[in-house]
Amino acid sequence: MWFADPVPAPPPRTSLVESAAAALAAVVPTTRLAAEVQAHVCAYLETHGAAALTRDLPEHLTASTLVLDEALTHTLLCFHRKGGFWVQPGGHVDPTDDDLLAGALRELQEETGLSRVRPVAGGPADVDRHALSGAFGRCTWHLDVGYAVIADRSDDVVVSAESTDVAWFPLDALPPGAAGGLADRLARARAVAAARLGRGSPAADAAPS
Repeated sequence: MWFADPVPAPPPRTSLVESAAAALAAVVPTTRLAAEVQAHVCAYLETHGAAALTRDLPEHLTASTLVLDEALTHTLLCFHRKGGFWVQPGGHVDPTDDDLLAGALRELQEETGLSRVRPVAGGPADVDRHALSGAFGRCTWHLDVGYAVIADRSDDVVVSAESTDVAWFPLDALPPGAAGGLADRLARARAVAAARLGRGSPAADAAPS
């Protein structure tokens, strides 16, 4: 029997590319390195357009949620089956996503079951560029746009096929085997959430060590 070749996913809409560019421009870097990463990702998106939001290129944009509880003291992490590390929920952007935030929230629900969350208004909390191991195949670099969101720790969570566990951790006691740079990203997300929610500066003893 003859089988047709799989139909490739449609490319992201122009509006998705434009909204991604606007989201990246809204990030306020707090260090020189963060500014360099932001500039790289903005230039990459401008150069490659819609392709930068697909898996067609080894380096591409992704979207994730940096999940915090209402007190801004705990975070929800997944133990990534393929990567073998604890990391925030997130992943690739779908052509049907309205914007990067929608993609991040979809990934959050798929990976944890959480849908009753409150994104912190004002755009992404940070932008991160990190290398991937050979376990990820053609994907060699992720240009990840992270959004701070608030969730209720009492809500039930589920474990997807992409993970082996999902759990809450104190920000000042992240688990062994956390992804590289995760503590810094969570510290930025907490600082952004505290400022935008009018909580004042995060207490020093609540920041990741």
